[in-house]
Amino acid sequence: MNPAELNAQLDTLLALPVENEWVEFKEARDNFDLRDLCKYFSALANEANLHGQPCAWLVFGVRDKSREIIGSQFRNTPASLQSLKHEVADALAPGITFIDIHELHHPQGRVLLFQIPAAPRGVPVAAKGHYFGRNGESLVALSIEKMDRIRHQLRREDWSAELVANATLADLDSGALVIGRQRYRLKHQKNALLLAEEADWDDAHFLSKLKVRKDGVLTRAALLLFGRDEAGALLPVVPKVSWILKDAQGNDLDYIHLGLPLIFVPDTLFSCVRNLTVRYIPPGTLFPTEVPQYDTWVIREALHNCIAHQDYAMGGMVRVVEKPDELIFSNLGNFIPTSVEAVIEEDVPPEEYRNSCLADAMVQMQLIDTIGSGIRRMFQTQRSRFFPMPDYLIDRERQRVEARIPGRLIDERYTFALIQHPSLSLHEVMLLDRVQKKAEITAEEAKLLKRNALIEGRAPNYFVSAEIAKTIGEQAQYTRNKGLDKTFYKQLILSHLADCGQVNRKGFEDLLLEKLPEILDEQQKRNKVKNLLAEMAREGLIKASGRGPLVMWSLKTKI
Repeated sequence: MNPAELNAQLDTLLALPVENEWVEFKEARDNFDLRDLCKYFSALANEANLHGQPCAWLVFGVRDKSREIIGSQFRNTPASLQSLKHEVADALAPGITFIDIHELHHPQGRVLLFQIPAAPRGVPVAAKGHYFGRNGESLVALSIEKMDRIRHQLRREDWSAELVANATLADLDSGALVIGRQRYRLKHQKNALLLAEEADWDDAHFLSKLKVRKDGVLTRAALLLFGRDEAGALLPVVPKVSWILKDAQGNDLDYIHLGLPLIFVPDTLFSCVRNLTVRYIPPGTLFPTEVPQYDTWVIREALHNCIAHQDYAMGGMVRVVEKPDELIFSNLGNFIPTSVEAVIEEDVPPEEYRNSCLADAMVQMQLIDTIGSGIRRMFQTQRSRFFPMPDYLIDRERQRVEARIPGRLIDERYTFALIQHPSLSLHEVMLLDRVQKKAEITAEEAKLLKRNALIEGRAPNYFVSAEIAKTIGEQAQYTRNKGLDKTFYKQLILSHLADCGQVNRKGFEDLLLEKLPEILDEQQKRNKVKNLLAEMAREGLIKASGRGPLVMWSLKTKI
């Protein structure tokens, strides 16, 4: 917006009634807490959605009650103001941010107009895991009623439930229907009465029972699951699943593209995956254990989840990329739950599904599990095989979800830790997995693992503890990771000065760097030397002469 348009927009906002749930004025003369700003973003975005507004507004530099412009110095440099977009996106789920931050130099003072997008349809916005709304002008927790109203927006727009008026049973693959009925009988094998009834159903009745045929008309879900390849022309987009084989350098070696009916895809794709054998020797035995790279159920669950939760309206394809040491499953569409961690920890059914009609039919044929434990079971299965945990990459901006299933051992100490500690909670295993992958963990998470003697070290360089390292015969590597006692390094410094008289810092680095813990990088080792010298100077053991890079160190008293 140009200055004239911004002035007009501000005048429009100032003229609104005092009680408005999608506009908020704040003085913010000098500063405003980022956590509070994110809470207001959540509340205003959710209320804009509920009031049918394309966006909401948070205005700094204006008194709330009187609407008097007083000016704001909040983040008064362009760089600090623009960095706010990234900071806010990191704190919100989904990871959205401002449409724009408008800076208006009004005669009465600087005014900031934060243009906030309405919450996406069906997806309320949370700040640090908490949902906010407004009650008049008050910031409050988003009520259950309002949350349901937002979440139910997706339910009313189930792409897979749309009827295909010109589709007939002739557009379906008879072989796919046979497989579907076999899967249905397997799911309900304990219900003898239902199985007896199913034997008398024709295909039309079977499809109606799956709820993919309504009032005699086939849904898009019916065509996705059972449609002949030519039936793709009856859909607004042609669904595809691609398998791509890559080498370690990322070069394509082979590929296939699979279309309708999607119920055939898992078996075809599974036959393509090279499920090699992984060997490791557990502690206490001389004989190797042999396991396949991937668990069959995990592969099928990951693929079926992609098919069930793909946003077909976006027109892309489900992709399965096979690399030498991992399988990567990806589909288009935002991840609807708050986070993968929330799904695993809560272990309850999600309140919404993108393609409810399709997902419900897949449940009835035992293709996916929507009781809330599918993802959790994938993690549990990897844990029971002593393999690394799956990694989920959720790209809110590109609306893409990626699941990476490791097919190799990363750190044998992690594997042996799981073998030796079968009572670890899944949460603890996931944290230990992050440590072996050199991913960050919080101070509280590190405290939990240290309390159970699973890791040692200081942030961010945590490593497997001595208890586990000793058990698997890696005391030497453990010592190289942890380093020697600080007294040893100080004695080396004192001895070196006694021999040389004066030494610069590079001389100490040449002496000590190779003796410092291997887990530290080069810069961290140099900082360690610097800190040792400073500590010894404070203790009165050594002294410095000169400044900057020319500083020389010597003994304060002869030894």
